[in-house]
Amino acid sequence: MRAAWLLTTRIMMEEDNNTAILSDEQRARAAQRCTWVGFACNGVLSVLKILAGIIGHSGAMIADGVHSISDFLTDIVVIVFVGVSARGVNKVYRYGHGKFETFATFLIAVALAVVAIGLLYTSGTKVWSVLVDGKQLEAPGMIALWMAVVSILAKEALYQYTHHVGIDLKSMALEANAWHHRSDALSSIATLIGIAGAIFLGSKWTILDPIAGMAVSIFIVAVAVKLGKPAVQELLEVTLPEEDLDRIGSAIASVPGVKAYHNLRCRHNGNVHIIDFHIKVDGDLTVTAAHDIATAVEDHLRDELGNVIANIHIEPYRGEEVDAHGRCED
Repeated sequence: MRAAWLLTTRIMMEEDNNTAILSDEQRARAAQRCTWVGFACNGVLSVLKILAGIIGHSGAMIADGVHSISDFLTDIVVIVFVGVSARGVNKVYRYGHGKFETFATFLIAVALAVVAIGLLYTSGTKVWSVLVDGKQLEAPGMIALWMAVVSILAKEALYQYTHHVGIDLKSMALEANAWHHRSDALSSIATLIGIAGAIFLGSKWTILDPIAGMAVSIFIVAVAVKLGKPAVQELLEVTLPEEDLDRIGSAIASVPGVKAYHNLRCRHNGNVHIIDFHIKVDGDLTVTAAHDIATAVEDHLRDELGNVIANIHIEPYRGEEVDAHGRCED
């Protein structure tokens, strides 16, 4: 299945460019195509779920349909913000528009959390009404059961497709949207369990639906936190983990002519690495020779990391001690 997703992505890439490397604009178009597929599927599923819920007398299926409607909003967010993130550097955004994609990821995480909290409240209210008030929940019809099965299969397929395209394009927003698809599949699993229990186990087991809904909503909140935390960190320009900085530092120090490096700082702007650092070179080199070394460092980082903006300060090497990664004291 993964091969099919990768083939689809490569076909989209080849439509834009015969080379293996996509520009920001081509990357955005590929991401938007993927999102439009999800947008269309979400529209159909939302209508079918709500109709199945009404016809089958299933409040859980109606709620699941409302959950699918929330995917519409996130799809629109991705389509708009990924397109904006592809815009190049201008006088206002000197480092590009990559953080718009990060902001889209944050909005998706918030949307997931809001939907999950709403489902948790709704399911908890139903459980309370049964356990405390003695209310009897109405058993749903078979149409709701089959719709839950269709929803699970469709949303899991959308997750797999969007997830693998997001990995290939290195798009945080697409990967976040993929998890939104899977959250819908998980809510449909809860709906399926509740509906199946009510139909096949009798009216006493209709409480299975809201209990399963509560469990899934808690999982969705965890997913929202998992997606939102790195997005918030990027928006706040938190530095990369130490192991990533060591890897980048080793790449810098491996370039011929670089005696050492220090004062390394790195942050993300969407899929762009923005790296600031100092390199130490032979103090007897000409300005041209030192500049050529800095250019070689930048090219090597681009080969290693992809899209890179490097701000390099050149200093003379005076015999400072360096560590295993080629770093000297700041």
